[in-house]
Amino acid sequence: MGQKKDLTGSEKSKIVRYLAEGCSSLKIAKLLKHDHRTIKRFIQNSQQGRKKRVEKPRRKITAHELRKVKRAAAKMPLATSLAIFQSCNITGVPKSTRCAILRDMAKVRKAERRPPLNKTHKLKRQDWAKKYLKTDFSKVLWTDEMRVSLDGPDGWARGWIGKGQRAPVRLRRQQGGGGVLVWAGIIKDELVGPFRVEDRVKLNSQSYCQFLEDTFFKQWYRKKSASFKKNMIFMQDNAPSHASKYSTASLARKGIKEEKLMTWPPCSPDLNPIDNLWSIIKCEIYKEGKQYTSLNSVWEAVVAAARNVDGEQIKTLTESMDGRLLSVLAKKGGYIGR
Repeated sequence: MGQKKDLTGSEKSKIVRYLAEGCSSLKIAKLLKHDHRTIKRFIQNSQQGRKKRVEKPRRKITAHELRKVKRAAAKMPLATSLAIFQSCNITGVPKSTRCAILRDMAKVRKAERRPPLNKTHKLKRQDWAKKYLKTDFSKVLWTDEMRVSLDGPDGWARGWIGKGQRAPVRLRRQQGGGGVLVWAGIIKDELVGPFRVEDRVKLNSQSYCQFLEDTFFKQWYRKKSASFKKNMIFMQDNAPSHASKYSTASLARKGIKEEKLMTWPPCSPDLNPIDNLWSIIKCEIYKEGKQYTSLNSVWEAVVAAARNVDGEQIKTLTESMDGRLLSVLAKKGGYIGR
């Protein structure tokens, strides 16, 4: 019987099975038609296990080096722990130690995604703030759309797992499994909607105006008094379907024109209080990394979460507008915290 140096994966599995059945190494060699020394060597190597890693002495960090790390972390947002320590010429520190040190003085965050603001945008934001500084915002209807997917944001599927417990299985689907487009508005302490945009309908000027007619105007606006309609100001952002001539003319036929249709500065989602409402709803429907199996189920979750938002929460959002305008002016048109 010739000696073979290498064993295949299937042969190794068979050796383990034969050993469990009580076969000797000699019998296994005959069954697999391998040299006895090859089988014996494999069994000995398997029984030895991994060599224990020799722990190297950890490098101590001085108070002066800690101060350098803190300054570097402030100057290098989103940098890795290795890059921060290398910039301070501190070497020989393992990753676990670097992260433990940084955890006491910093947090791991994702970069905020915002539309770019140029000089023109900032000037228009300042002009908008000055124009509406004396407005009674309790009469403004703030509107916007939100898309919700079956899976929710990837980064939200994290949380603490007890020792000895396994993390729950999370489905992986393209484009978050699909989603639902939702429209809503808030005014004073009242929530208008939410209303669901029909699946597979792309909102252009025509479909947007038809959607408003079937939902907002028929189900909410028509029930309001003439004095309410006279004083209400309608706000929408500058999405192409909103700001087109077709949409503007359609709203004008409903009496929403001129001063009753709020002008909106470009690249300004931070100024719309309904964006904060979307955050409240998403936190509720995606808590604990929840996923959904159908578009109807995620829509039902949105409706249930919206019902749980009380009038005081909405009032807090709409009453925040005076402060937002002052912040825009103080920052000379720059972004404000939501």
